[in-house]
Amino acid sequence: MRRTALVLGCGGTIGSAWMIAALHALAEQTGFDARDAHVLLGTSAGAELVTMLSGAGIDELVDMQRGRAQDPRLREHIASTPPGRPPMPRLPLLNPGLLRTRSGLAALTGIAPTGRGDMEWLQRLAEGFEVGAWLPHPDARMVAYDVLAGERVVFGAPGSPIATVGEALRASWSTPGWMPPVPIGDRIFVDGGMGSTASVDLLTPEDADLVYVLAPLASASGVRVPGPGGRIEYRLIRRPMSAGLATEIAAVRARGTTVVPILPTARDLAGLGAHFMSSSHREAAFEHSMTTAPETVRAALSEAGVGA
Repeated sequence: MRRTALVLGCGGTIGSAWMIAALHALAEQTGFDARDAHVLLGTSAGAELVTMLSGAGIDELVDMQRGRAQDPRLREHIASTPPGRPPMPRLPLLNPGLLRTRSGLAALTGIAPTGRGDMEWLQRLAEGFEVGAWLPHPDARMVAYDVLAGERVVFGAPGSPIATVGEALRASWSTPGWMPPVPIGDRIFVDGGMGSTASVDLLTPEDADLVYVLAPLASASGVRVPGPGGRIEYRLIRRPMSAGLATEIAAVRARGTTVVPILPTARDLAGLGAHFMSSSHREAAFEHSMTTAPETVRAALSEAGVGA
């Protein structure tokens, strides 16, 4: 039987809304139920979705986005979406030494101040879905970035550090300068997106032979959000994340694994905007995505040679 992995990347409030729309389109076109993936691998907003998909279906997440979820855990979670502006961060800086030893966003993470956002909404979500020591899905994983060692860590994977669901989810979502870093044991973690937008390369050949990758902060070369904000977002975030993801996908494909990258197109991005933490724009961005995602998914499946 073919083994399937679902990889969900970082993307904040708006990226999460787009991924739910894309997963809905993927389910309609292929019959793929995210809960049936052999491996669920999530980073930041993707880890948030992995937590929910361990116990809720994609139709329920669509209802959550539209404010009509029946599950009280989902109702409470969407109502607790953080505001689109962070509280003023404070010193100290996370790890200035990363400027010398790392590049890209990982290096900039080192000079980010300590965030002061409230992460209790993620802790409540984790506690609502955890069963025993982890999530009910048999292989749910979350990526965080060890800001002292300068390396990615996959919670839930074989040999990974021990953490509760709440610790792992908060660590994976801890956007530098916005949310506080999360100490686990003698290590300190921040948003896994600082190391990679989706970390598809952290899957092993044994994990899956078909991988769906949804990455809201990556796109084809030159594709960006329109307007001045989109130019800034493209230069600082989307372009480097897209290049890193392309390298990872090439490496995974070289092993003989089929990878289907589902990335936002220009039509998708026109309705998403450059501010991916904008809670006030979430509903409009989601409804726009529900109209554009079906074609995005259809084109991605066709390009990868995977039948709908």
